[in-house]
Amino acid sequence: MATSRLQALWNHPAGPKTIHFWAPTFKWGISIANIADFAKPTDKISYPQQIAVTCTGVIWSRYSMVITPKNWNLFSVNVAMAGTGMYQLARKSKTILHLMWSLLLPKNDYDEKQEDESIKGKMGYHLHIACV
Repeated sequence: MATSRLQALWNHPAGPKTIHFWAPTFKWGISIANIADFAKPTDKISYPQQIAVTCTGVIWSRYSMVITPKNWNLFSVNVAMAGTGMYQLARKSKTILHLMWSLLLPKNDYDEKQEDESIKGKMGYHLHIACV
């Protein structure tokens, strides 16, 4: 049974004897590199590169389901590319938005102290009630 499955995979129109197998297999390197870049600081992430990775993943995911034979390896690698690209774009956007808000709305030290005091006061009140 295993031999027949391996034979079917080997002889498939998108099997290992064709470029339709090897091109998406090596394309996994892009997705793996993008996953490795999750540890990179967001200032090192390139918007144009991640937009290209995301668009490539979305476009080719659709195309891989239209062509004959259906190439599931191509589909899966492009879904991974789109997903990792979107994640990287979200990380970069979140950092930039956080930086913008911190510059536009600077915190007042007095407000922070008042907030800390009110929290301590409420906690002290609750502790006092619990002890009585």
